Amino acid sequence: MTGTQLPAPLPPRKTMHEPGEVLVYDEIVPCPYLAGREARMPLRNQIGKLAGDQFDQRLAAGDRRTGPFLYRTACPNCRACQPIRIPVDEFQPNRSQRRVLRRGDRAIQIYIGQPVADELRTDLYNKHSTERGLNTQQEFVSVNHYREFLVTSCCDTVEINYVVDDALAAVAILDRGAKAISAVYCFFDPDYSRLSLGVYSVLTQLRLAQMWKMDYLYLGLYIAESPHMNYKTVYRPHELLVDGQWIRPVT
Repeated sequence: MTGTQLPAPLPPRKTMHEPGEVLVYDEIVPCPYLAGREARMPLRNQIGKLAGDQFDQRLAAGDRRTGPFLYRTACPNCRACQPIRIPVDEFQPNRSQRRVLRRGDRAIQIYIGQPVADELRTDLYNKHSTERGLNTQQEFVSVNHYREFLVTSCCDTVEINYVVDDALAAVAILDRGAKAISAVYCFFDPDYSRLSLGVYSVLTQLRLAQMWKMDYLYLGLYIAESPHMNYKTVYRPHELLVDGQWIRPVT
């Protein structure tokens, strides 16, 4: 299951998680990250757009966004997913990351604006998913599905475009709170793999977080057993949400 292929929602009913929310979907499904496991990610619709401090509170509690919904993993027999965040002021890029920044800064132009759903971005999204081995079912999203997944939002959301030789090489979707930002999704053209666009995007978001005087960059979920989700601990220092408490692993 991906954020673009949600089952039909159940009739709305009040949730006990937060005020001003309606629980719209809550089912056990096959885990999208680890084969053979079950996942439960209740989707909560926000009543009205979240203010920056409200969104900060949701992020600190472990929430993620997909479309207009927030969710927090509540899987019945697994605790592999751990929200991860980087304290912005303490981050220092390592030697490899500094190389990526230097190489990218020479070749990439960066533009920040409102999220857009169109054929160009949707085609790039599908190319990235297919060639990176993320689209195992060979199901391609439409512009409408792309819009529902990334552009429709319950908070302040921006889009970062990475342009190389006048071509759109990568797109990152970023949510903003009052003192924290959240990396929602990044996709890129694998033809530009020499530029390490995924790494460059995280480093760019960290620089933006410093410029905007944010406290944290949230990188979503860390899953040690998933090759698509375990790269995030290379950004140090970082904190993991474990049993309701943010802890800094000993490295």
